[in-house]
Amino acid sequence: MIKTILLGLDGSEQAGVAERYAFWLAKRLDAALMGLHVVDIISIEGSFLHDVSGSLGFEPYLDFSSKMREALHERGKALLDEFATRAANAGVRNDTVLAVGVVGNEIAERSKTADLVAIGHRGVNERFTTGLLGSTTESVTRKCSTPVLVAPTSFCEPSSALLAYDGSQRAAAAMQNAAEWCASLAIPLTVLSVADSDEAGERTIAGARTYLASYEVEAHFLVRTGPAPETIVDVLESSACDLLFIGAYGQARLLELVLGSTTEFVLRNASCPVILTR
Repeated sequence: MIKTILLGLDGSEQAGVAERYAFWLAKRLDAALMGLHVVDIISIEGSFLHDVSGSLGFEPYLDFSSKMREALHERGKALLDEFATRAANAGVRNDTVLAVGVVGNEIAERSKTADLVAIGHRGVNERFTTGLLGSTTESVTRKCSTPVLVAPTSFCEPSSALLAYDGSQRAAAAMQNAAEWCASLAIPLTVLSVADSDEAGERTIAGARTYLASYEVEAHFLVRTGPAPETIVDVLESSACDLLFIGAYGQARLLELVLGSTTEFVLRNASCPVILTR
């Protein structure tokens, strides 16, 4: 089960929501938190700063870059110190890491020694980007082999969970994750199969029934027909479920670029935490 949670911290409001979910999980599961802040190398050495330093007459550029690096390091240390204080006050075991690099890459690399990654929908540097899902968050969800919790815009203590299950290998991994979580947290689990027909959906659900029978979990089962992305979100909104488990990016990347991804649609539209599993 979960013993170490890696929490991405950048000072944004949504990272603060992810922190609240991480605290809640850590206390319920007696897990330790690792607070990670990444000094974004792109912010220091990107073309934007080249343009700014030139237009504002900074000479030399390298001096400007070093000052920016120092300022970002100090900000990162302050964020981590504040996190450590909050965690200690909440009675949560914690440690902190300050890294330098590409944010998504650093989180994915350090996730290899964690059981779960918790991040917000969007970061402090992405408040002006289009869409509802930040580019760093999308990068992390695609690169991490560790399960990822993507927090919504506000905190609500989960009391029941929904599993989107289509019988695929990644959905099976999500089901194992959901079963262990729900058994440990003592919350009910609803398994949803979205298929082309009721018969196909029932065949898929039958495998989930068999698997979950060995867990001490209150399980319920739903079959729906229609487009999977919209149906999953509709069921979330119409049910009492406030935690979603789903397999991460089941289609080939080329098809996702052309047709879109169920995972990405759900991440953009779910109002509750989404647990992605590969």
